[in-house]
Amino acid sequence: MSYKTLNDFDFNGKTVFVRADLNVPAKDGVITDTTRIDRFVPTLKEIAGQGGKVVVASHFGRPKGEKKSEFSMAFLAPALEKASGIKVTFVDDCIGADRDAAVRAMKNGDVILLENLRFYAGEEKNDRAFAEQLARGIDIYIDDAFSTAHRAHASTEGMAHLLPRGAGRLMQEELEALDKALGNPERPAVALVGGSKVSTKLDLLANLVKKVDYLCIGGGMAHTFLAAKGIPMGEGSLVEPGMIDTAKSILENAGSCQIVLPVDLTWADAFGEGQQAHVSDADKVPAGKVLMDIGPKSAAAFIDVISKCKTLIWNGPVGAFEIKPFDACTNEIAAAVAKLTQEGKLTSVAGGGDTVSALKKAGVEPALTYVSAAGGAFLEWMEGKTLPGVAILEQ
Repeated sequence: MSYKTLNDFDFNGKTVFVRADLNVPAKDGVITDTTRIDRFVPTLKEIAGQGGKVVVASHFGRPKGEKKSEFSMAFLAPALEKASGIKVTFVDDCIGADRDAAVRAMKNGDVILLENLRFYAGEEKNDRAFAEQLARGIDIYIDDAFSTAHRAHASTEGMAHLLPRGAGRLMQEELEALDKALGNPERPAVALVGGSKVSTKLDLLANLVKKVDYLCIGGGMAHTFLAAKGIPMGEGSLVEPGMIDTAKSILENAGSCQIVLPVDLTWADAFGEGQQAHVSDADKVPAGKVLMDIGPKSAAAFIDVISKCKTLIWNGPVGAFEIKPFDACTNEIAAAVAKLTQEGKLTSVAGGGDTVSALKKAGVEPALTYVSAAGGAFLEWMEGKTLPGVAILEQ
């Protein structure tokens, strides 16, 4: 991959538009997770520290092209200021005369935060005129929002055609990590994929079997693959009948990629808290029981495969990790991955909302090589799709 980074620009005295992702979880104006702010701060501090005039822009929520007070980003300015130690001035629009005047009045090292980009329909439509208004008075465009790179919006793709462009530190970090995991991995490489449905990860699985040496499948989607191998799955499984032939095709066309499926499963009498965990071989689960997790023999087999590999890419927990004790196998695998990574034996890259939550719950997130908070963009990258926000940086 070839793209410019912050190293390739002299920011002193330049007005720099930085597309961040500050779409943080919040309740009643209180931020409940500052991860996206914290990860953006290095880019902000580096540009401002070099004398750049930093114009920060993001979306928040889904206002659908209308100005709605509940989606205002005003509350993010103090949070960004606290995290960076730099004064952040909020501007209550992202285009227009007042915004342009605020940009012109900036001094070297100043930081302003613009109002929600998605207050305008032109953002998600990638409208050229809207992109031109965003670019007014700007010298350099920096994209630090990999999590929005799968969308061709005015601020993620359209603007980049109009200005010298490059990747911020978070974007750079993400691209380098994903290249290590899938683009040019150290081999052997293994992918661990969980989650509930094959149908939501069909493109992902089809791409991974061409990219890795081993594919471990857990979670509810494993039930469909077990059914495809002729193992009876009861009503308490998450088998997708319409996907059984697809699962058979993936198994039959895996080529040199070895697909590893669970050999035992953890079940309960009902779904929910307070249930006792029982374990049976995959083909011996009693009728009417609800499948909640893979089993200990399966977790050990997954760990054995991972320990033989140099690179791991992980998307999706292997069980109902939100409910104890059905987080056991996800936690066991996570602990093993963390240990191998810390010992320098494994490059581990993980991503996806549930995956991040599971790793945090297991207490191992900082121990992995890289954990992506990008969600949809991470998934589409794993599926082998072209991300507009990345492609334009490479041009």
